Order: sequence, then C-alpha cells, then structure tokens
Amino acid sequence: MQESHRPAVTISAIAAEAGVSVPTVSRVLNGRGDVAPRTRERVETLLRDYGYQRRGTRPAAGARSGLIDLVFNDLDSPWAVEIIRGVEEAANEAGASTVVSAIHRKSGATSTRQWLDNVSARASDGAILVTTDLDSFLRAELQRLQMPAVVVDPAGVPDLDVPTIGATNWTGAVGATEHLTGTGHRRIGFVAGTPGLWCSRARLDGYRAGLDAAGIAFDPELVVQGNFDYQSGFRAGCRLLELADPPSAVFASSDQMALGVYEAVRQKGLRVPEDISVVGFDDLPEARWASPPLTTVRQPLAEMGKLAARTVLRMVQGEGPESPRVELATRLVVRESTTEPGSL
Repeated sequence: MQESHRPAVTISAIAAEAGVSVPTVSRVLNGRGDVAPRTRERVETLLRDYGYQRRGTRPAAGARSGLIDLVFNDLDSPWAVEIIRGVEEAANEAGASTVVSAIHRKSGATSTRQWLDNVSARASDGAILVTTDLDSFLRAELQRLQMPAVVVDPAGVPDLDVPTIGATNWTGAVGATEHLTGTGHRRIGFVAGTPGLWCSRARLDGYRAGLDAAGIAFDPELVVQGNFDYQSGFRAGCRLLELADPPSAVFASSDQMALGVYEAVRQKGLRVPEDISVVGFDDLPEARWASPPLTTVRQPLAEMGKLAARTVLRMVQGEGPESPRVELATRLVVRESTTEPGSL
C-alpha cells in the first residue's frame, strides 16, 4: 500500500508557489498586519494545504511549551538580577524554563515588535514584564497570542485588568525619612528615581509624607532628579553638597544612587555618616558590602519575581490570579551609614 506522506515543506517553497518573497510569508506567519489581504489569503491557503507547522503556533489544548518569558526595560542593574533569581526559582520548582530578554525604551515600537515576534516563535506559555507600561498595542498582541501576562513593578498606574506585583514603595519611603528625622536630621536631601515611573512617584510622596509627619516643611531645593543608577546618584550628591546650606542627610531612592552619593561625599573630603547620613532603597547585596554598610529600605525583589512566576503559571493552568494587585511589604534595614547630625 502506497503511503500518502507529503514531505515537509519550507517557507521558501511556500513563497515560490505563492509568488511572494520569503519575508512576506514570514510576516503572515507572525501575524503582521502589513500584508495585503489577498496575498495573506493565498499564503494562508498554501500553509493549510501543505500542513505547514508554524513556529510559535500555540500548543494544543492541554499542551504547553514549558517556557516563561521574562522581559525587562533594563538588564544592566543588579536589581534585575534579584528579580531573575526569584522567577527562576519558582519556574524551576514547576518544571518550567525562563527566557530573559529586554525591550529597550529608546528603541520604542521596533524593540517591542521584535520581542513579540521572538516570543511568538518560542510559543512561550506566559510572560512576566518588569517596569513596563502595558500600552494598548502590547496588550492587544499578548491577547492575540493568547499569552497570560503579569507585570512586576508597573511603570504607570497599576492596571487591574492585568495582575501586577509590586512593593510598598510609599510606606518604605516614609519609614526611611522618619528614621532620619528621628535621629535629629532637619535638612534631608532626596535623590528621586527615573521620572514617570510609578515607584519613583510613590517614593517621593513617601519622603514628603515623612517630612510632614515630623513637622518639617518640604524644600524643593533639596530634591534632585536621578535615574536609579550610580552616575546620577553621584551627580545628585555633588549638587546637594554644593548648596549654600547643604543637607545633613540624603535619602536616595535606590541603593545604586546612594552609593553614588557615597562617592560624592568622599570627593568632597567628607565622611559617611560622621558628616552626612545616607539611606538607600532596595537592599541589594552591594548595600551590605559598602563601606560603611548602607542603611536602606529592603524591597523583596526575589520574592516579587517568585510570586510573579507562580501567578503566571497559575494563569497558564487556566486559574485566575489570587489577587489582581499585590504589594509585598518593604522594611527598613538600619546599618552604619546613618547617625545623628554632624557638622559640615
């Protein structure tokens, strides 16, 4: 009996028979909209006729790829490493694997489109997006791919339609500020985080609330814009120390910026904490290794990553998230970088 098995067909063969280019077939396979309707129909018909198995076709009901996509806007920070550690721990416990990538803000839609093409080709089960503003385009594409998604530390106002995992940024900032006012500081500088991010606004608001609780008037001169990195912390520290009436303490809204302030203090010939107290936010490993060890607000980054992975894996199983919005508790870790006010 003759076997009616048809040999595997390639994209090139489909393109040749349809009379189009290979990139056009690829765009059809990836669900791109920049293909003429009649051309798309012709290519789709040939794909069906030949039984072509798309890369990125969602697995059949009950089947899964075992992949979770974890995507950042910035992978250059030890902060990201802590999130990755938590996600991978939870994924490994569930027998899943993690694919880590980045969508760079400066590249805009091009970087987002490339990531979506890649995640479609991998047929990932779900996605965890970190510090992301889930705009209408990205949301629609994830829905088209039938891909459950969780956002960690959302960039904008948390969207209750998509599960989000964050930390108590406002409460943590209040606690850090009250620690400084409680040790006698009245002029407290603040290094703000990346503009436009939800966590940056929450930490600034917490700083202001902490001052208000101590009866200290807010002074905009003592607030310097940073970008959550070491260099911006150094520049902000220099600017604060050059004021005619410099602060006796600085609260930086990330550990990396706090360590930048350390360097600014050193270059001015001053000492932490004898001349100026410094507090950070995150409790990265570097905070413990700094000299002196840094007082900081512990943000449970690994736990946030772990919970995000468990949440998206629940959604992959067809279950709903336990809560649409979760904020894990922060706590102040007092070390040796803060003391009573000295004199500059």
